[in-house]
Amino acid sequence: MSPRSGLFTPSEPLLPLLCGEDPPPLELHNPNGQAPVLLVCDHASRLVPGGLGGLGLAPSAFDLHIAYDIGAAEVALLLSKRLDAALLSAGYSRLVIDLNRGLDQPTLIPEASDGIIISGNLGLSHAARGARIEALYHPWHRAVTTELRRLDTRTKVRGALIGVHSFTPRLNGSARPWQVGVLWDGDCKLARPLMAALAGEGLSVGDNQPYTARNPSGGTLETHALDQGRPGLSIEIRQDLIADERGCVEWADRLGGVLGRLLCRI
Repeated sequence: MSPRSGLFTPSEPLLPLLCGEDPPPLELHNPNGQAPVLLVCDHASRLVPGGLGGLGLAPSAFDLHIAYDIGAAEVALLLSKRLDAALLSAGYSRLVIDLNRGLDQPTLIPEASDGIIISGNLGLSHAARGARIEALYHPWHRAVTTELRRLDTRTKVRGALIGVHSFTPRLNGSARPWQVGVLWDGDCKLARPLMAALAGEGLSVGDNQPYTARNPSGGTLETHALDQGRPGLSIEIRQDLIADERGCVEWADRLGGVLGRLLCRI
């Protein structure tokens, strides 16, 4: 299933983005997991293909949330093991291309993020944009489609899609009070019990906060679950809570316990 804005059609020959020394565009973990869910972490990595020269940024920029979702990849991998679920994780930074956007979104290849200019993204030619789309974006969305089909066949049910993300404690000078957010739309049989269980632990839980799944963006969740009537949601964890191994383990255990019970109802 392609993103809602349609497939990119190159109008001129595209040069390969990835060379032999670059890692693959995505990684599939626990491909034969038995849980009726596919986990996705589309902001897992802070890597940049070698040919892009670090996008003109200082190396320290790739330690920031603008480059990747801090702690999300670690939580997703632990959660994959805890649930015995397949996991797709992206191989490159969202500063190269944001897999969680539609092809027509202006932030697909951001020219600036959180006040930082990404000079390597300025004035890109149609061919340069196309090379990123062909090498990273389309493989990601094809893989999600393929793995959801395999999941349905393997588990004999219409499996769920769950995204794992993290968010900053503050944005534009304002504190974000939630410790975790659940983004969802339509089918609430996973989202509402999950939010209730987390709130029951005394946590501040955002219902479609600090972001929402109700503003169509052509993202992974919308394209592959919500638009298809498939159970799905995204979990957003405040990044200061999963900035170290202890926090990642704590949140994977917490979410794994609740989701394990809920997924049995699918």
